[in-house]
Amino acid sequence: MPRPSGSNAVEKTLAVLDALGDHERIADIAQATGLHKSTVHRILQDFARLGFARATDQGTYQGGARILGLAGRVLARTDAAERARPELAALQAECGGTVHLALLDGDEAVYVAKVEGSKPYRMASRIGMAMPLHCTAIGKAALAALPEAEVRALIARVPRPARTPRTLTDAAELVADLHGVRARGWSVDDEENEAGVRCVGAAVVDHTRRVVGAVSVSQLTSDPDSRYPDEIGPRVAAAARAISQALGAPV
Repeated sequence: MPRPSGSNAVEKTLAVLDALGDHERIADIAQATGLHKSTVHRILQDFARLGFARATDQGTYQGGARILGLAGRVLARTDAAERARPELAALQAECGGTVHLALLDGDEAVYVAKVEGSKPYRMASRIGMAMPLHCTAIGKAALAALPEAEVRALIARVPRPARTPRTLTDAAELVADLHGVRARGWSVDDEENEAGVRCVGAAVVDHTRRVVGAVSVSQLTSDPDSRYPDEIGPRVAAAARAISQALGAPV
């Protein structure tokens, strides 16, 4: 990483974080970054307070738990996207719509892979975009795969704003809809997140059978060639099972 220039605080902070991967002593990090020892020490103290570093008894610093957690989440997303890519491409080729894979991240889901549909239109989604769970096919598929108590706690905790007039904002209605998702094996977002867009989703689990996200197919409701949810739902569910197996889920 280039040495920080001028007084940019972000550059200095990132330079110290980068150097922390190779050095533990304040003097060595200062030499690697070109920063004054006092500046390095102050940044490292902030890292330690926030969990991105930990101070040792020898007066040195090492990477903290939050760095490891962040790295693990990034690697997991990348690995999941790569393992799922063949199945995502096959699903898109068969259904025609835009295919997404998203992973749970706290009380949201984040897109980690997208295969554009073979249509003249494009969905506004992008890799890294976070989405709510209560009004998206991906979110509802993931919620339906969680234990009932965990679902009810999350619904009670997280706001459910109306994204469109069709959004299910009432907790009881959402819970009832999730029961239907479990019975069918796939979810439907019928213009609940974005007007004019219908999506079908199914949950993805890992090697412990823990739900980690979901896969979906999105189409415009105005598209005369769009496929009905009951038609593509089983195919989306089959793709989710194949992706889950690629992530180590038992057959």
